[in-house]
Amino acid sequence: MSETVLPKDEVQPVLDAPAETAKTPEPRRGNGLAILALLVGAAGVAAGGWGIWQVRLLQTNNQQQLSQLQALSDQAQSLKLSEQRLTARLELLPAAEELEERRRLVTQLQGDQQRLNQRLETVLGASRKDWRLAEAEHLLRLASLRLSALQDISSAQALVQGADDILREQNDPGSFAAREQIAKSLAALRSTGQPDRTGLFLQLGALRDQVLELTELAPEYHDRGDSLTGLTADGDGASRWSQWWDQISRYIRIDFDADKSIRPLLAGQSLAQVRLALSLSLEQAQWAALNGQAPVYTQAMAEARDVLKDSFNKDNPQSKVMLERVDELSKLPVTVVTPDLAGTLASVQAYLERRNLGAQDSVKPLAKPAEGATQGTSP
Repeated sequence: MSETVLPKDEVQPVLDAPAETAKTPEPRRGNGLAILALLVGAAGVAAGGWGIWQVRLLQTNNQQQLSQLQALSDQAQSLKLSEQRLTARLELLPAAEELEERRRLVTQLQGDQQRLNQRLETVLGASRKDWRLAEAEHLLRLASLRLSALQDISSAQALVQGADDILREQNDPGSFAAREQIAKSLAALRSTGQPDRTGLFLQLGALRDQVLELTELAPEYHDRGDSLTGLTADGDGASRWSQWWDQISRYIRIDFDADKSIRPLLAGQSLAQVRLALSLSLEQAQWAALNGQAPVYTQAMAEARDVLKDSFNKDNPQSKVMLERVDELSKLPVTVVTPDLAGTLASVQAYLERRNLGAQDSVKPLAKPAEGATQGTSP
C-alpha cells in the first residue's frame, strides 16, 4: 500500500503543472491584439496616405491634360488657319490643263535657252578671234605709221612681229598669204640699219658746248724782246709808246703771204655774233637729226663748216679739231629708206574680209517652234 501511495503523491504535482501552464498564455493574447491593432492602424494610415497621393497625382495629371488640351486646341486653331490659307492659295492656282501647258512651255524654253547658250559660246569664240585679228591689223598700221613718220625701224619690227604672232595663234590655213607678206616685211626690216639719231643729237650738243671755248680768232702780237719793242720802250719799259703799241698791235697784222686772200679779223661783239651763228647752225642740225630731215641737216652742217672756215683761224687747234669733227658728223646718215608695209597691210585686210564673209555664210537663224504643235497641246 505504501508503494502505491507513493506514486500518487509523486503524480499529483505532475497533474497540477498543466494548470499553471494554462494560465500563462493569457497575457500573450493581449499583446498580439495590440500589435494587430497597430498593424491595422498603420495599414489604414498607409492606405490613407496612398489615397491622398493618388488624388494629388490625379490632380496633376488633370492639369497636365488640361494644358495639353489647350495646346492641342491652339494647334488645331493654327492648323485650321493654315488650311484656310492653303485653300485660298489653291483657289488661286490654275487648272491642271493650264499647268501642263505651262510645263510644256518651260521645257521648250529650256531647250531654246540651251541652243542659244551654245550659239553664244560659238559667237563669243569667233568674236575673240576677230578681236585678235583686228589687233594684228592695228599693229601693222602702227608699224607703217612709225616708219613713215619717225623712221623707227626697231619699233616697227616689234609691231610686225606681234602681228605675225597673232596670225600664228589662229592656226588658220587661209592666213598663209598674209603671213608670207609679213615674213617678207620682217626680213626687209631686219636688213635695214637704224640710224643713231640720239647719239648724233648728243654729239652735236657736245660741239655746241665747245663753241664758247673758241676765243682766239686772230693772232695777237706778243713781246719777244725784238727791236721794235726796244724802240718803243723808254728807259723803264712801260712808256706811253709801249702801251700804244700794245693796243694797235691787235688791229694791225703783217702778213708775209700776200698771195693768199686776206680776211677781216673779228673781235669783241663780232666774236659773240660768230659764236651765236655757229651755235644756231649746230642746234638746227640737232633738230634735223632728231626728226630725220636730211636736207635740213646737210644745210645746217654746211653752214657750221663755212662759219668755222671763214671766221676762225685754221691754225687754231680748237677750231681745227671742231672743223674735222663737223666734217665727220656731216657724213653720218640721219634718214634711211624704210620698207613699204602697204602690201602686207593689204594682204592682212584681204584675209580678214574673206574670214568675215565665211563667218556670215555660216550664221543661220534659230529654228522657231511650230505653231500647230503649240496650239495642239493648249487647253
